[in-house]
Amino acid sequence: MNKIALVTGSSRGLGKSTALHLAKKGVDIIVTYHRNSEAAKNVVAEIETFGAKAVALQLDTADTKTFDGFVGQIQHSLQDQWQTDRFDFLVNNAGTGVYALFAETTEEDFDHLMNVHVKGVFFLTQKLLPLLNDGGRIVNLSSGLARFAIPGYAAYGTMKGAIEVLTRYLAKELGTRQITVNTVAPGAIETDFVGGSVRDNPDVNHYLASQTALGRVGLPDDIGGAIASLLSEDNQWVNAQRIEVSGGQSI
Repeated sequence: MNKIALVTGSSRGLGKSTALHLAKKGVDIIVTYHRNSEAAKNVVAEIETFGAKAVALQLDTADTKTFDGFVGQIQHSLQDQWQTDRFDFLVNNAGTGVYALFAETTEEDFDHLMNVHVKGVFFLTQKLLPLLNDGGRIVNLSSGLARFAIPGYAAYGTMKGAIEVLTRYLAKELGTRQITVNTVAPGAIETDFVGGSVRDNPDVNHYLASQTALGRVGLPDDIGGAIASLLSEDNQWVNAQRIEVSGGQSI
């Protein structure tokens, strides 16, 4: 039986790339989406072209009150599609960004980022632990912005710093179940993050490329491929690590 991965926020961007790279390696996927069910269905169809199974479920990672219902949907899908009650990999990818200087960041912006990137990850992972196989893997998404500072991302970088600490605690506590927990921290990537500025603004793109050792900004497949590699059997001894995938940005 194929391994099964749950990738949050996988109807687009880095999550979609991760899901497709895993599917190419023979991993079945539980796709989650926030609003765009059509995009999620398209990802499921694309996954199936690689011979893998997939389902798409709606999830708002900012709303912890919905998590019990979501877990119930996961249990139903696992039984219906795979005749099992467990899955193997959890990739906490879903996220959003806010660009605002520290002095201009609102409490509403801060709370939203906290709910999506910290509280949501913390309690969704907690709820899913009984469904995660012993010997399974968790990958949390951080950001290069937790290491280097770019004005306008104080709140976002703070949340990702919290995720890196949480990752180490999870690795420590889940080691008895042989579950590894690592963080992948992307650098600047051409996605729709914060309005797609890295992808769509040539000045921003060129500036960030000039700050990167490999001379360009990243693409979604740079991250999706790295996460899929981290979840392979070749990396089963990697644990409690922050792995930056940035092409050498700001070094």
